[in-house]
Amino acid sequence: MSIPSIFFSSREERDRVFYDEQGAASSIAWRITSLLPDPLVQPIAVVCIGTDRSTGDSLGPLVGTMLKEKPLARFHVYGTLEEPIHAVNLEEKVGAIQLIHRDPFIIAVDACLGRLKSVGAITVSKGPVRPGAGVNKQLPPVGDAHITGVVNVSGFMEFFVLQNTRLHLVMNMAKTIANGIYEAERHIIRKERGAQPLLKDRHSLW
Repeated sequence: MSIPSIFFSSREERDRVFYDEQGAASSIAWRITSLLPDPLVQPIAVVCIGTDRSTGDSLGPLVGTMLKEKPLARFHVYGTLEEPIHAVNLEEKVGAIQLIHRDPFIIAVDACLGRLKSVGAITVSKGPVRPGAGVNKQLPPVGDAHITGVVNVSGFMEFFVLQNTRLHLVMNMAKTIANGIYEAERHIIRKERGAQPLLKDRHSLW
């Protein structure tokens, strides 16, 4: 089982967006595009970490599954409910992705635990996510950038907390993240074509 990370610094708290805020997906899209190399010559791999065997830890695979249903052209998605990337196969899957794509820019997506007031918050930041850090599980850091969502409260019996996280919350957070990633790709494509950024897209809303 993949264990979510506790990865929430004071800087990230200032920059976070809650999944149900107005314009949350657009805020996520802007933050993603601001972290990508310019000019963007690398392939982009979105690596969604987690497992469908734990409600709280299903955020990543849900995002991956939702993205697979969208017409992505520049972003390559790995980690879905059908084929999750979790603690057991993480190193193998990341190694395979790096063989498939030459020098990919990896965006890791993972659930995490945090303070009560942070539940529902989504952070997009530079640098890797460290899966399992919250429960002292030794897994390799993943990503040139990461997106994390606080699905529940940390501090006590993390395994039990994850198993008893509300699916409704995780689903809604996953929708916001997936819409933000898709919108970011639309921005990139329009920029490459010399057009103005796309503010809304019919595929962005469920």
